[in-house]
Amino acid sequence: MIIVNNQAGPAFTPLHHADWHGFTPTDLVFPSFLFAVGNAMAFTMPKWEGLQHATVVTKILKRTILIFLIGYLLSWFPFFVQDAAGAWSFKPFENTRVFGVLQRIALCYGIGALLIHFLSPGKVVIASLVLLLGYWLVLHLGGDYTMLGNVGISVDKWLVGENHMYKGEGLPFEPEGFLSTFPAVVNVIIGYFAGVLLRDKGKDYEAIAKVLLAGVVLMAVAYGWNYSFPINKKLWTSSYVLYTSGISLMMIGLLVYLIDKSGKSNRWNYFFEVFGKNPLFIYVLSGIIPRLFSMIRVGADKTLGDLIADDFFQQMFPGEWGTLLYSVSLTMICWLVGYWMDRKRIYVRV
Repeated sequence: MIIVNNQAGPAFTPLHHADWHGFTPTDLVFPSFLFAVGNAMAFTMPKWEGLQHATVVTKILKRTILIFLIGYLLSWFPFFVQDAAGAWSFKPFENTRVFGVLQRIALCYGIGALLIHFLSPGKVVIASLVLLLGYWLVLHLGGDYTMLGNVGISVDKWLVGENHMYKGEGLPFEPEGFLSTFPAVVNVIIGYFAGVLLRDKGKDYEAIAKVLLAGVVLMAVAYGWNYSFPINKKLWTSSYVLYTSGISLMMIGLLVYLIDKSGKSNRWNYFFEVFGKNPLFIYVLSGIIPRLFSMIRVGADKTLGDLIADDFFQQMFPGEWGTLLYSVSLTMICWLVGYWMDRKRIYVRV
């Protein structure tokens, strides 16, 4: 996600989101985050057994609010803007995006955790089907599947207003909008059930086989559903939920085999563990560093970010390779910070 979010120049096609309907490797990144959130819940929620409902709800709501607030503050950062004359002024609230990546993770975690805590597994499955089919019905009855014609954009304009919506498409459209949050909850729930299976079955070959088979089934259903409800990341369609969850299931099955069952040395995976031990902090850091670069002026019309991306990487490796190396370098800076934190046993939790 750090690489995808920091393409400071022309990027390779796989590192772009699909323009509308369809799927690219980049479109797997965000739903994999949600799947991982649900997977982790399978190992943390049993610790809440025996606690009163009010205590559990307080824990869930506290984490939800904190992650949402961190995401919102990251959208608002650096809180000040500089005009052409070099004068700084406070960045007004009325132009700050409300929803975003961390905000969606927070809401999906909160809704998913409450469903899992209060409902039986069978009822959680039913609730998931209601979310997926209900979202399909709402979009079908409320408009069409275009950017300006879907009902979700109208809901977001009414709920937060155009000034608080994402403008990266050239117009106010929120890819992490209110309505599309509900099917995204199912990515968390599927990740949770995968975690429960692996937790309870001891990661044996039968569990791995079931996870892989479930992934194949979900992808097949998604392919069929795609003909009537297209796979679309920006609308977060129900077919997209099943397709990405299917891929995530197959990936986690493969990783469990490689790491736990292959009998081979697993020293390579420490590189990724560094990210996994402080994911929230590293993600926030990856958003702050480029914005700090953009605040530091090294000339009349140039920032430190321009100097690094354009005058260094693009001069040495013009085009897509220069862009990729810039984003990989930023990723490695974040990794080094995470590595230092791990060596010092510093772990940021909410």
